[in-house]
Amino acid sequence: MGYLVSIDNGGTLTDVCATDGKSTIHAKTITTPHDLTECFIKSLEALSEKIWGHVDLPEMVASVDYIRYSTTQGTNAIVQRKGPRLGLLTDSETLHEDILAAAPGLFESFVGDRVRVLPANWRNSGHNDLVASISKLVSGGANRVVVAMSGENAGEAEKAVKRSLYRAFPRHLLGAVPLLFSTELSKTGTPEQRVWTSLVNAFLHPAMEKFLYNAENKLREQRAKKPLLIFRNDGNSTRVARTVAVKTYSSGPQGGIVGGEVLLRHYDIPNAVSIDIGGTTTDIAFFNDKVVKTQAFGEIEGAPVAMPLAEILSIGAGGGSIIRVEDGVVKVGPESVGSAPGPACFGRGGTQATITDALLVEGILDPRSYFGGKMVLDRDRAEKAIKAHVADPLGLDLGAAIDAMMDAYHRKIAERLASKGEKKSDILLAFGGAGPMSACGIAEMAELHTVLIPKYAAVFSAYGITFSDIQHSYVAELPHDADNALESAKAKLLEQGRRGMLAEGFALSECNLDYTLLTKNGAGYVRKALNGSYDRANAESWLELQVTKPIDKIKLGGTGSEERRKATADGTRPGRNDLPIFKLENLKAGDWFEGPCLVEEEFFTTHVKKGWRFSISDNGDVFLRR
Repeated sequence: MGYLVSIDNGGTLTDVCATDGKSTIHAKTITTPHDLTECFIKSLEALSEKIWGHVDLPEMVASVDYIRYSTTQGTNAIVQRKGPRLGLLTDSETLHEDILAAAPGLFESFVGDRVRVLPANWRNSGHNDLVASISKLVSGGANRVVVAMSGENAGEAEKAVKRSLYRAFPRHLLGAVPLLFSTELSKTGTPEQRVWTSLVNAFLHPAMEKFLYNAENKLREQRAKKPLLIFRNDGNSTRVARTVAVKTYSSGPQGGIVGGEVLLRHYDIPNAVSIDIGGTTTDIAFFNDKVVKTQAFGEIEGAPVAMPLAEILSIGAGGGSIIRVEDGVVKVGPESVGSAPGPACFGRGGTQATITDALLVEGILDPRSYFGGKMVLDRDRAEKAIKAHVADPLGLDLGAAIDAMMDAYHRKIAERLASKGEKKSDILLAFGGAGPMSACGIAEMAELHTVLIPKYAAVFSAYGITFSDIQHSYVAELPHDADNALESAKAKLLEQGRRGMLAEGFALSECNLDYTLLTKNGAGYVRKALNGSYDRANAESWLELQVTKPIDKIKLGGTGSEERRKATADGTRPGRNDLPIFKLENLKAGDWFEGPCLVEEEFFTTHVKKGWRFSISDNGDVFLRR
């Protein structure tokens, strides 16, 4: 088999992981926010250098079977409110008010006053009211318009609007404003969820379309064998042309969740809490019975959407979070120095203190091997930042200031792990470039006694993406007054599935088919497997078909993690307290040692505190226990 490549484009770093069925390779590169296509290509070049010892992009692309890609482009666009000016056309002032009330800040950023409510008799005016409304929205600055009708017949009303508007504004004309119809994107959910899904999708679509097609075109220039696959926030992938923009929102953290679920099943660990610590944030997820709870209808920045989203808690504490003293108390984040200028120790002009600076001065980070040895850290700059912003304001020496920084940092994260999960967590799963360094400190404060550090912790979201399949979902309504509704819906969905997978390059016979029945339950829906029939008395039921084409996965090793032999250190890292250091690549299954010590991989460092001990599992992961 060729290489299966997964890329996770983060805000600071872009991670890549690849397997050929025999071995797994990983690498990192700096994210280039001015042009994400650049770091996309750089990640493939970094991978080729790892495999062959030199950069060879054409050879790398030629050796790939699939590339699955996750990007923060959509998430960042919403956070920064960078996107097109949207207009909203509706027939209900009540619907407009409900949408506005759900997320007023987001609505103001997306739409503002670019709203037109059609009169009750709009159907009787030919298409005059429609044309006038669209013209006013466009003259008011809208460059994309979402059409959202109300009531039980919203779909039929939107079809009528579509026919009229496309006669008045032919799509082939240059400058034609894109029109998006809410019922075409979302078949289920409340009217507010349906419309918000359309608004978010319309906001994300232009930038995502431009960037992802640029990336795919770069691959085509290198004669890629198959289309680029986009990893979605439901844990599966589709090619660019079949991807809905809103499905890319928060897809990066979902990769970590998929990887976490894989490892928990592998080790038969029912309940866990995970921390994915990056440069700016820590993403927290709770695993009950080896899966993360998913909201049937999630929220994006407070806006209700008609699609499932995993429950992920994000807090402003990461490797680049600014640590300072306010009113005699050490505060952590949420402000971050980002990748530019970065922590003071990066030597790029940053002067604020961060946990990265503290870990360097403490001796946990090696100034010469950081980021795979591609970035040398400046200890003197780190010390100056800590003295100026923490030690001097508190009247502490440097060592006590570092202790105070670590205590505040660990506590901020640990406090969010305490009671959110439905069941008590068995372990802490720590990953991300900064997760392993702080895992023991956070676990102690959260009263957890076991930590699991994946061997690919630094690229764990990219690693998780490698376990995704190609999947499409389709939904059809089940009328309660039709005798053959179920058979008719199945036939319709199968044809949609056949066409969708044909576009991916597969026959339906190569795929797995799963039917789910959705039935109305108050403001939401109940999902259950289809057992051959449905309750026709229910006023609103839907049939969902998931069509899945499995892709080869990374093969895992054994499940044992018992201690067999005491490990021999590879050296000592000087610091406030000199620490034995163990290179992960030199450790074998069953090796163990007691803390304090360090276990280091090319892109992450695990700090094993006093009172803890590590052992290497048969799969090569690191277990910490106390």
